[in-house]
Amino acid sequence: MTVNRPRLRRRRTLAALGLGALLAGALYGLGPGTATASSHREAPLIAADPAVDNTDVYAFVSPDRPGYVTFVANWQPFSEPNGGPNFYPFATDATYHIKVDNDGDARPDAEFRWKFKNIDKRGNDTFLYNNGPVTSIDDENLLFRQTYTLESSFNGGDFKTRVADAPVAPSRVGPASMPNYQTLRDQATTSLPGGWKIFAGQADDPFFLDLRVFDLLYGGDLSETGQDTVAGYNVNTIALQVPFKDVALNADAGRNPVIGVWSSTERNRVRITGGGQSGGKVQVSRLGQPLVNEVVAPAGLKDAFNASDPSQDAKTPALVKRVLEPEVPKLIEQIYNIPAPKTPRNDLSEIFLTGITTKAGGPIKADLNSQLNNKDVQPSKFVPAEELRLNLSVPVASQPNRLGVLGGDLQGFPNGRRLTDDVVDIELQALEGAAQTGKLVDALAAGDKVNANDQRFSGQFPYLALPNGVAVNTTGQRAGQPQGKQSASPAAGQPDPSGGTGGTGGGAQQLSGVAAPDTAPATVPVAYATGASGLGLLIVLGGLFVLLRWRRGRVTRADGDPTLRF
Repeated sequence: MTVNRPRLRRRRTLAALGLGALLAGALYGLGPGTATASSHREAPLIAADPAVDNTDVYAFVSPDRPGYVTFVANWQPFSEPNGGPNFYPFATDATYHIKVDNDGDARPDAEFRWKFKNIDKRGNDTFLYNNGPVTSIDDENLLFRQTYTLESSFNGGDFKTRVADAPVAPSRVGPASMPNYQTLRDQATTSLPGGWKIFAGQADDPFFLDLRVFDLLYGGDLSETGQDTVAGYNVNTIALQVPFKDVALNADAGRNPVIGVWSSTERNRVRITGGGQSGGKVQVSRLGQPLVNEVVAPAGLKDAFNASDPSQDAKTPALVKRVLEPEVPKLIEQIYNIPAPKTPRNDLSEIFLTGITTKAGGPIKADLNSQLNNKDVQPSKFVPAEELRLNLSVPVASQPNRLGVLGGDLQGFPNGRRLTDDVVDIELQALEGAAQTGKLVDALAAGDKVNANDQRFSGQFPYLALPNGVAVNTTGQRAGQPQGKQSASPAAGQPDPSGGTGGTGGGAQQLSGVAAPDTAPATVPVAYATGASGLGLLIVLGGLFVLLRWRRGRVTRADGDPTLRF
């Protein structure tokens, strides 16, 4: 391939999208890297600093509170419940951010910033996190606690303090130390003037997928699928619920319903071993859509992505080519002879960078979640960028589908991201061309066979399941449940006898009291699929499930041609 060919293809794509120079260098799609889940330890530098490592971002219309949007951002991946004596505090020398772009310029118009503080009473007296049962958030037996200050800024204005010294829910030590963890979570959920709700503390990791792909492609015979790799692990969560008007352009969600969301973390430029810091803060982690940096960016670009902001995405030529000519379908074609969709992949460009809109001139004929659909946005100032985009006007689904828009549920991923959305299976379908046909690719329909979180979600803010309280390597035990004995899953939001939220995995999840079906219709009412441009993890997933179809003797191509035989 010559040096000039990518430029020529990019020019053709820009013309097709109808955004001219705005889309030059628009999308980054990168090769596979070393990764272990949705932005869990995705880059070399951040892997050594888990306290500030973003894992996932969620944004959805609050299912139980009309007119409010909920943001959930997680850090501290793979927190094993028995990780004492220090467990998993937020970093006190860092700031944690949730950012919202409502006018499409790839810069935050609403920004929320958290700073944490330790209250440590242990001194030289003990190593214990607590020296007796903890029954309240301010129990004297809780020897190590944290509080936080939340500040907000709107339209580039100064940051103003919204709350100071709000309590953080502690790490879950176990049933003897914290006999009713639900009480601690409830006391760590704070309501503020203006209708805001906030929470910071530990929670069950809501992400779900099977990562045994690295064992010679799921064991070489698809025998190693269906196991939730992150089951039993916890994360540190920040959740925020605010009225639409506080994040919509011109405070008018009726005229301007689409927002773009991402989170980031900043640390001091210089950190001194043993204490101390200097040099001002720099961004060390960033996350918008799932499965981007860890399985899209090659190792050499991962740290740079974490240090950049969305406004730089369209100015990075090295990141553009593999979105318009993604690597995943090519590798599937090489390994399994499944023809890759033709390039340039304008469908992925529209889904992943500009949002779904007819105003971009792309192949997806729908107006769903681009800021270009906001009536007060100036198209000349629109900047393509990687953000998790959400249309606030789409009604809450009465029957949420785990495949989101692909399953006919327009409120699901990538129109925002709900806790129950199966982003691995959705993105796999997108890469193999489901957006171009409006149909699911049958050969990939089984996905990774992990269709739900191992714990049920709550029906109330902050919606996440309570943190796990037993060791990950203890088979059959979750949230204090005795080994080898499984109880019936309580309804969403109802605590189990141990103080956790019930559920043992598999089957449907619940959010706001509504079960999410495990299956999806075979056709998509809107020709749409989400995508990240070069998901190395999904390469193997796709190939494996195609292999299964080979053994049955037939594969249906993404273009609907059923004549391809093996």
